[in-house]
Amino acid sequence: MSIIMELAKLTKNGVVLFLFVLLAGCSAVYLPKATVQSSLTTSVNNYQYLIGPNDNVSIFVWRNPELSGSFIVRPDGKISTSLVEDVPVSGKTPTQLAREMENILSKYIRDPVVTVSVNSFVGPYSEQIRVIGAAANPQAISYREYMTLLDLMIAVGGLTEFADGNSAKLVRVSNGTQLTYNLRLDDLIRDGNIGANVDILPGDVVIIPEAWF
Repeated sequence: MSIIMELAKLTKNGVVLFLFVLLAGCSAVYLPKATVQSSLTTSVNNYQYLIGPNDNVSIFVWRNPELSGSFIVRPDGKISTSLVEDVPVSGKTPTQLAREMENILSKYIRDPVVTVSVNSFVGPYSEQIRVIGAAANPQAISYREYMTLLDLMIAVGGLTEFADGNSAKLVRVSNGTQLTYNLRLDDLIRDGNIGANVDILPGDVVIIPEAWF
């Protein structure tokens, strides 16, 4: 009690005392960890493009032009057609979506034949590659088949002047487990050592720190 009284004497209107009591009664509050979904691509040899939000999807229904059209995938991963609202499409291949649309439309027309194509390519977040840190143009990039680290660095404009490329890391989530790999970007980009090039998979995150001088 005497400590609190001394603090009160040193403040105007007991402001410091109020803050002292307030902070003493507070506890740290932490946000929940981010929900990170593993990419469905586990090897460069089994890649299939998956539809994602903001993709432009064309659905062609044979002999039924009134049911055909182009649709923008909403942020919630769904589209609305002339017959059916809220069709989930994100995370599916065009072929998978075509077969599902045939099943849906079979309730309204006889033996529907559906073809699906994608006119713009963004893909779901789980399939995008992110480059952060000391890259010339850090960004999220849509994966392309057989993309390598060199292709990725060309897409982001290479390293900044002060990047520590050989301390860069690649983070990959596999079966719910986060794995971290060392990268040698200085050797690859500045020294031209192609032996430092590696395969990139959808969902990879490349982190490039700055050098300490």
